[in-house]
Amino acid sequence: MQTGQANSSENSGILAASGSDFTVRIIQYPDGMSHWDQVNSYLKLRKEVFIDRLDWPLFHAEDLEFEQYDSFDTTYVVASQGSKVVGGARLRRTDQLSGGGHLRYSYMIRDACLGLLPGLPKNLCDAIPPMDRSIWELTRMVVNGPRDVTRMILQATNDFLCKKDAASVLFLGSPAFLRMARSWNWPAQQLGPVTGNADGRFQVIECPVRRPQ
Repeated sequence: MQTGQANSSENSGILAASGSDFTVRIIQYPDGMSHWDQVNSYLKLRKEVFIDRLDWPLFHAEDLEFEQYDSFDTTYVVASQGSKVVGGARLRRTDQLSGGGHLRYSYMIRDACLGLLPGLPKNLCDAIPPMDRSIWELTRMVVNGPRDVTRMILQATNDFLCKKDAASVLFLGSPAFLRMARSWNWPAQQLGPVTGNADGRFQVIECPVRRPQ
C-alpha cells in the first residue's frame, strides 16, 4: 500500500508521511512534545465526532474525549492538512499495562474480552487476545476528510510498526473497515464475530505488518 513518501527521525519518535497537502505524524512522549498540540486537536476531533455527532456515551472534559488508554505511553497517529488536524488513531503495544492497585488495564480489545469494559461486548474475539510485544492495537480511528487520509494513517502506522519489528496490528472497527483493508491488499483476518452495542456494529481484525518489497 503506497501513499506517498515517508520520512522519519530515529531520535525524534516522529514519522511524517506526506501525500497531496496532508501530513501524518507518529507522535510519542517525550520526543514528540513539540507536536503535542496535534494530539490535543485529535482528542478534540474524537469528541466532535464520537460524542457530538454520533452521541456515544463517552467520557470527555474540556472538549477532549479521552480515557484510561490515553496515557503518556500511548503512541498517536495524527493526520493534518496545514495546521488543521483532520484525523488520527491511538496505537498501543499489547504488552503494556496502565493503572494501579488491583485493576490494571492492558489494551481495549483484550480488556473488553476479559469483561473489564462494561460498554463493550465480551465476545469480540473467539479467544482472549494475547499480551505480546510484537503485536500492537490501533483504536479510536477518526477521520474528517477524504478516504485517502485513512489510507495514509494506516500506511504511516505500518511504516512505524515495521521499524519496531512488530508482527501484526489489531483493529476494532466496523465491518466496512475489513472490506476497506482488503481492498488495499492488506491480508486482514477476523478474530471474532461481528458484534455491537447501542453505538453500532464492529469487529476485531488483525493485519500483519507489511515489510518493504
